[in-house]
Amino acid sequence: MRFTLPGDAIPDEAAFPVLKAALDSGANVWNAADFYGTPENNSLHLLQRYFSQYPSDAERVVLSVKSGVADMRTFSMDSSPAAIRQSVDRANAILAGTKRIDLFGPGRVDPHVPIEETVAALKELVEEGKIGGIQLSEVHSNTIIRAHAVAKVDMVEAEISLWATDVFENGVAKTCAELGIVMEAHTPLGAGMLTGRIRSPEDIPPHDYHRRFPRFQPENLPTNLQLVEKVKEVAKVKECTPAQLALSWLRTRSGAGEWPTIIPLPGARAVERVRENNTHVPLSQGDMGQLDDILRRFPVAGDRYPAAAAKLTEY
Repeated sequence: MRFTLPGDAIPDEAAFPVLKAALDSGANVWNAADFYGTPENNSLHLLQRYFSQYPSDAERVVLSVKSGVADMRTFSMDSSPAAIRQSVDRANAILAGTKRIDLFGPGRVDPHVPIEETVAALKELVEEGKIGGIQLSEVHSNTIIRAHAVAKVDMVEAEISLWATDVFENGVAKTCAELGIVMEAHTPLGAGMLTGRIRSPEDIPPHDYHRRFPRFQPENLPTNLQLVEKVKEVAKVKECTPAQLALSWLRTRSGAGEWPTIIPLPGARAVERVRENNTHVPLSQGDMGQLDDILRRFPVAGDRYPAAAAKLTEY
């Protein structure tokens, strides 16, 4: 997403080394969307250019693609069977044979289309070989169960981080574990908050829409910085960066006990950030307990999304 932000897209000569470094670091699950950017230059166009230059990398990458946004200005969705089929055809046309779509699904649930109808269309597209599997995003456990009854759901994307632990409390992670569904953790560094580099809303890049999110507003940010400071203290003891600690917390939870496999999806636009993010820090049970205690003592203030965007999330 961060490569093709409207008004702040970075050139291929800067993006390609970052993508190459990610793959060489073992980060082989790549998350794209046809609404990450403009219709003329979104993340699919970037990937088409990358895989055209590095065709041997295509088989090394698991590509998950989101679609279904009818209008970003109004946060409206169209996940009808016809729209889903059109979106898949359009995505494959953009990729132009350079890469197969391994996972595909709506970026959010369309409130006007039963999830069963959307997933039935995706099942047909899997059977036709146009996509490899089915993913959902920001869905509650009941939606996952309903969808999985129609066709195998392979991946569920959700916001998961030290300041977004909802899935561990509302049944989503447990349901995914029970059904054998892998989870993608988007925004695993809290949109940069958990890196320790954000001290005020002005520290967020001008083109980053997270500037408008409740957790970064003046009434909530000072409270949330308390959590970040505690994370920084633990990171200092572990001799790692706060980002490495936050991502290692996720990787340590992945597959542990009752939890499903969880793949963090940190965004990075520089090679050094990719290498930092992919340096795992072993965490003991004591370390995990200490972080869980911090989460209990310093709860996050503010909603995950502004009201307009929150209407399309199920929790």
